[in-house]
Amino acid sequence: MVKKINTSEYNENYTSGSTVIDFNATWCGPCKMLAPVLEEISDELEGKANFVAIDTDENPDLAKEFGIMSIPAVVVVKDGVKVDMNVGFVPKDVLKDFIESNI
Repeated sequence: MVKKINTSEYNENYTSGSTVIDFNATWCGPCKMLAPVLEEISDELEGKANFVAIDTDENPDLAKEFGIMSIPAVVVVKDGVKVDMNVGFVPKDVLKDFIESNI
């Protein structure tokens, strides 16, 4: 399950372990296409990482902290440190491979 969170929730709960962050916005078409794909992947990788979604319009400070310039952006974080980032919509198998190789 991908949980929609804000900056304070991220800082309080997701700075340890592996976390996959979906940076998105409500007006972003590719973000809407990516959401169900990421939901499927989160179910398949349950227990291996936390999956969260962050609206860049509502949380610009966190987007800036992670260097988000374009969305959708999927960022893999380990213990609060950005490991890698994928920008744009990609097919499920490509995104799953990207996540698995970084968590």
